[in-house]
Amino acid sequence: MRPEECAIKTEELTRVFRLRKREAKEGKREILALDRVNLEVSPGELFGLLGPNGAGKTTLIKILATLLLPTSGRAWVAGVDVVEKPQVVRRYINMVAGGETSGYGLLTVEENLWMFAQFYGIPSREARRRIRELLAMVDMADRAKTKTYHLSSGMRQKMNLVRGFLTDPQILFLDEPTLGLDVQIARTIRNFIRQWLRDHPERTILLTTHYMHEAEELCHRVAIIDRGKILACAPPEELKRRLRTEAVFRLYLEGALDAKSILDGTKGIVALAQKEENGHTSLDLILTEEEVLVSILSRLQAAGGRLLALKKEEPTLEDVFLAMVGRKLSEEG
Repeated sequence: MRPEECAIKTEELTRVFRLRKREAKEGKREILALDRVNLEVSPGELFGLLGPNGAGKTTLIKILATLLLPTSGRAWVAGVDVVEKPQVVRRYINMVAGGETSGYGLLTVEENLWMFAQFYGIPSREARRRIRELLAMVDMADRAKTKTYHLSSGMRQKMNLVRGFLTDPQILFLDEPTLGLDVQIARTIRNFIRQWLRDHPERTILLTTHYMHEAEELCHRVAIIDRGKILACAPPEELKRRLRTEAVFRLYLEGALDAKSILDGTKGIVALAQKEENGHTSLDLILTEEEVLVSILSRLQAAGGRLLALKKEEPTLEDVFLAMVGRKLSEEG
């Protein structure tokens, strides 16, 4: 697709961060944050960028939002080059990041939002109408007159989300908007995002997250990114369907075992991840076929592992990530 036909398009987008000498580790003076990223996001799409911390998600969003220059490659937002015409791009976009602390604590929620609306030139009466409607959608209508410093972190994040949608952007960047929030508030935010896009089908959202269920629940398509590289890009169901020819198992074993060492060299293991908790070991396995499980159990038992439970699972996005990267998203890179 041509750039003008896309909501977002990147070509060979690369970003390198150069470190000061005292920051360098093992003599390494550069960090490759984005490695020749090629993406196309269509108008009206809720597109997810899924990856662990440090994968390059925020770097990509900052380039698209004109807050950071690329080292090489090109990017367009709403058909406009983000390097050549950043001021034009900013007319079409807004951005909300998880954990941000925008706003003034002495102002009320309503006053903060009205102030942001004035920065964008929204007429005062229209701004107040939008504020009332959006606060109601995130269950904060009763907090409109509350001073911001009285808000919990979850309530503040909901206010930030309203601020992002207040300007009715053509393209909205949501950078881990539910980061660190409790289950109920995160669910409210996801419902709000879904409803807003249903009401504005011509708008586009780029969502970054490292919560698998969030990407699976919300996104039309997801791109899996790790160490600055796009590993796959497709609808969640298609990504999971690619694993349905494999066998996905979860094993629970008594005691702490170094299962990765025990099973090293075992044929038929596509990917393996283990976690120790409460004196037990849980093991996630993706196998080429179910028959491989027999030799795996035999090796584990010979090493002193006692099987407590065994479950065959339907593939999830977490399994897709494990198969591609060799570790679970929750594991450290």
